[in-house]
Amino acid sequence: MSLQERRSMEHLLNGLRAAAEPTRLRVLALCAHGELTVSELTQILGQSQPRVSRHLKLLCEAGLLDRFREGTWAFFRVAAGPGAGDLARMLVDRIPDTDETVARDLQRLSAVKANRAEMAAAYFRANAATWDRVRSLYVDEREVEAALLQLLPLPEVGDLLDVGTGTGRIVELLGRRGVRAVGVDSSRDMLGMARANLERADLRHCQVRFADAYQLPMAAGSFDAVTIHQVLHYLDDPGEAIAEAARVLRPGGRLIIADFAPHELDQLRSEHAHRRLGFSDAEIAHWLRAAGLEPATPLRLPGDPLTVVLWPARRPRGDAPATKPHAAPAANRGLPH
Repeated sequence: MSLQERRSMEHLLNGLRAAAEPTRLRVLALCAHGELTVSELTQILGQSQPRVSRHLKLLCEAGLLDRFREGTWAFFRVAAGPGAGDLARMLVDRIPDTDETVARDLQRLSAVKANRAEMAAAYFRANAATWDRVRSLYVDEREVEAALLQLLPLPEVGDLLDVGTGTGRIVELLGRRGVRAVGVDSSRDMLGMARANLERADLRHCQVRFADAYQLPMAAGSFDAVTIHQVLHYLDDPGEAIAEAARVLRPGGRLIIADFAPHELDQLRSEHAHRRLGFSDAEIAHWLRAAGLEPATPLRLPGDPLTVVLWPARRPRGDAPATKPHAAPAANRGLPH
C-alpha cells in the first residue's frame, strides 16, 4: 500500500470513528440542512454547550464539518470538499429521516429557522419606510448604483430580475433606462413601498411580486440579467439563492451580486438582523461556479467602515439553464428575503 493510500485509509478511519456516536450523527444530519451555530445546536439537541462543543470539535478535526468564524459567532456546516466531505455526505444520506430522534431534531430545526425568519421579518416591518436611509448608513448607494450600471451592458439587458428588491430601488434605476424589470421580495411591507415608488416614477413596464428567493416563480432561462443587491447577508443559504438566480438566466445572461466584504461589526446581527458578516471573493466564486456561472473580476467600493463588493458572473453562451430543483418550503428555511 502506498503512502497516499495509507493516508486515505487513515482519514477514512478517523472520519468513521468521529461519526460513530449517536449525538454526532444527529449533528451531521442537522448541519446538512444549513449553517448552524453552537447555541442553535445546543437548543435543538437539548444538551449542554460544552458537550455540544466537544462533539463539534471532534467532527471538525475529522474533516466531516467545516467551521468558519464571523465576529463572535462560529458557524458549522457539512464539509464541502472531497474525501472527508464525501464521507460526511454519504453518512447523512444513510440517516433515515423517519428515525424518531432525527425527526424531532428536524422539527426543532424548523422552529429555530422560523424564529430567525420572524425576527428578520419584524425588523423589515419596522424599517420598511426608512430602508433606503438604513442602507445609506453603510455605503453611498449612488456609488453602488453607478458601479452596477457599469457592469450591466444595458443595450443587451431587456429583461431583469432583482431578487430581494426591498423598496424597488434597483428596479426603478434600471426601469428608467428602458429595462423591463421585475423585483421579488418576501416582505409585503417592502413590496408596498416598492409599488408606491414605481407608481410615482410611472414605470408601467416594471413590476414587483411576492416571491421566495429560494423558489423563484419564473421559468428557467427567463432573464437577461439578475441582481442580488444587499440580500445574501440575511440568508441561511446564500449558495442556494445564487443557484436559483442562475437557473432563471438565459445563456449569456449576467448575475450581479452586491454585498459586503468580510467585516467584524457584530452589532449588525442584533440591530439589523444580518445573518452573515460579509463574504470573501473565494466564497462567492465557489457558489457561482457551482451554479454553472463564470465569475468575473470583483469590483470593490471601499467604505468606512464597510466595503461593498460587486461580484459579476455570466452564464456561458450555449449553456442551457438547469431545470428547477425541488426545494424545501420557505417556512422551513428561515428566509427573511
